[in-house]
Amino acid sequence: MGYQDLLVWQKAMDLVEEIYRVVKLLPREELYALSSQMRRAAVSIPSNIAEGQSRITKKDFAGFPAIARGSNAELRTQCLICIRLGYIPEQEMKRSLALSDEIGRMLSSMLGKMNAP
Repeated sequence: MGYQDLLVWQKAMDLVEEIYRVVKLLPREELYALSSQMRRAAVSIPSNIAEGQSRITKKDFAGFPAIARGSNAELRTQCLICIRLGYIPEQEMKRSLALSDEIGRMLSSMLGKMNAP
């Protein structure tokens, strides 16, 4: 099974597409700040899942879902900042937040299974 077969990777790729869509709604002055950070955090999620899955041992793999989970939390926070600052309406951010929640649960489950004896 390759990383592209992992549902969490597929969902993370959907999230990347969604984030690239919504950051276009940000004001121009956020182009190199919040917009750039959000795109990098979003891309980091499937990238770390893919890199981890490509490792040979479970021990080598284990750190990458944790990094992806951290990037997901970072991205979720940035989405909430956009809403709080009035940059993006909550309704526009709804799908991104839902995907982020689902991915977070999936990554936590994956990490729990890896750490089980």
